[in-house]
Amino acid sequence: MLFNSYIFIFVFLPVVLLGWYLLNYRKHYRAAKYFLAGMSLWFYGYFNPYYLAIIIASILGNYLLSFLMKFSGTKLWDRIALAAGLLFNLGLLFYFKYYDFFFENINALFGTGFTLKHILLPLGISFFTFQQLSFIIDRALRRAEHYSFENYITFVTFFPQLIAGPIVLYREMMPQFENAAGRRFQSESFAKGIVLFILGLSKKVLLADVLALPVNFGFDQTPFLDTPSTLLVILAYTFEIYFDFSGYSDMALGLGKMFNIELPANFNSPYKACSVKELWQRWHMTLSRFFIQYVYIPLGGSRRGRIRTLFNTFMVFFLSGLWHGANWTYVAWGTMQGLLVIWDNLGIVGVKGSNDRVPARVYIPRWLGWIFTFGFFNLSLFFFRSSSMADAFQMFKNIFAFKNTGYIFKIASRLDIPEFYVVKQAVSLIRPELLEYAYLALFLLLLAVSAFLISRKNALEIVEHAFRPAEPEPGRRLWLPTTLLLVWCIISFSQVSTFIYFNF
Repeated sequence: MLFNSYIFIFVFLPVVLLGWYLLNYRKHYRAAKYFLAGMSLWFYGYFNPYYLAIIIASILGNYLLSFLMKFSGTKLWDRIALAAGLLFNLGLLFYFKYYDFFFENINALFGTGFTLKHILLPLGISFFTFQQLSFIIDRALRRAEHYSFENYITFVTFFPQLIAGPIVLYREMMPQFENAAGRRFQSESFAKGIVLFILGLSKKVLLADVLALPVNFGFDQTPFLDTPSTLLVILAYTFEIYFDFSGYSDMALGLGKMFNIELPANFNSPYKACSVKELWQRWHMTLSRFFIQYVYIPLGGSRRGRIRTLFNTFMVFFLSGLWHGANWTYVAWGTMQGLLVIWDNLGIVGVKGSNDRVPARVYIPRWLGWIFTFGFFNLSLFFFRSSSMADAFQMFKNIFAFKNTGYIFKIASRLDIPEFYVVKQAVSLIRPELLEYAYLALFLLLLAVSAFLISRKNALEIVEHAFRPAEPEPGRRLWLPTTLLLVWCIISFSQVSTFIYFNF
């Protein structure tokens, strides 16, 4: 089920909120958690009931492992339990996400004939697998206790973060489900949640989905793009993925607040970063946290010398790229990010005013650091978005071909959106030869608006500022614009699309 759909907004969300607060009001606390978990499983299985068998098997398997660890009395048993947890979770992820990729490359490399299974990737498997893996690792290391089943299943399946994060930790979620104050309806938290959800929904529906129209067409026409069209297509995709993931993150946080659950921030204006290292401290923050805590630190972190530190850093980004998808394009993208962060860590060039602890030989102003960071991130997205390495390299060739064939007009013409209908009709009647320029103007305007919004406060900052206690009526000034945005989004649901991170 999609956040940006009629059934979610008008059926699922009202029912789950009403049931949750009603059951808690009547002090049926266990029933409330099972109800929330059951509704979350409906939310998950709405795409494909087959997915339910996978997530339930994952939950039961990990919970059984956690239960068996209660009887652990030796370090050997803890190691066996840890190995079993890693094998179970990573094995499940490998089979559904990487099986075909692995054996396809084995066949190509050694001329073998392994049969590919063409397995349908279950939604959100990378997210709920990592979430449970963190719990099992900490259980095996005796850093976590065993919880009741209703707490565990609610922690794993809580629908706002189930499919595309944030990747939450048991210690920041389970106490909240036990908190007596959180079971009662709180008007301020609920109001903040609604506003945050609508702002996130607007990013997705009114910006990301519209930008996706020229982006999808452009990446389907890779061999025909010229230099200007390639540059504008990748810039549009840079904004699309920003508003898509930022929008989802805002909606997830907003939905959490409606249930008095504080989810961890996952997105903090990454395009304001002045170094690639800083960008990854702001983008998908909970994924970075997972890799630092469960990969970087166990590998030795920064405790084993500079060379080992750089290697550990590279492995984090290499695995992060592979986590995003079973394709060499993601590996190349992760590798590029890792090399750029290593460059930052070498301390050859630093940015004035940055909080980086690594001293640099030469310092550049923040605006120049921002240009380099934003530019390199744009270029890396050729790998991230392309369906093959050949297509990615073709996009690089297009940029450096320095030719202009006017293909940008074809790209811009994909913006045949309802909001442009009146302008389109007027231009068609008065000066039809100018229609293609009108589409191009719309495309450039959309990019300019996107850049402006990205440069401003993020949605969470806007909400927290509007609901300050110092305000005479906290939040009131946001109700009219958010109501108008909600109506606009609902009208635009005819162009419903899934979130980019659903594919990971």
